[in-house]
Amino acid sequence: MTYCIINCTTANKEDAVNIAKQLVSKKLIACCNIIPSITSVYEWNNELCCDEECLMIIKTKTSLFGQVKEEIKKFHKYEVPEIICLPIINGNKDYLDWIEQQTED
Repeated sequence: MTYCIINCTTANKEDAVNIAKQLVSKKLIACCNIIPSITSVYEWNNELCCDEECLMIIKTKTSLFGQVKEEIKKFHKYEVPEIICLPIINGNKDYLDWIEQQTED
């Protein structure tokens, strides 16, 4: 079984918590850490932006990425949300086993 971390930014903590609760309750993810304040600098519609956002660090099985992505898009308020999947190459076996137990394909 392979596991991954999904990064997703939101406009605020309330949105991040709402999305995380949806994902956990549907057994699509084991856990989501929410970092409440990051600064994002980017260009959007030919305008330089500098905004405060929240960062979601989501842990799940790689096989569930497609479902997680679609679920995030249902609840996310951004036109183009950041949904980036990074492989977990190695980790604490007990924690990885816990991810396995908490999620359902």
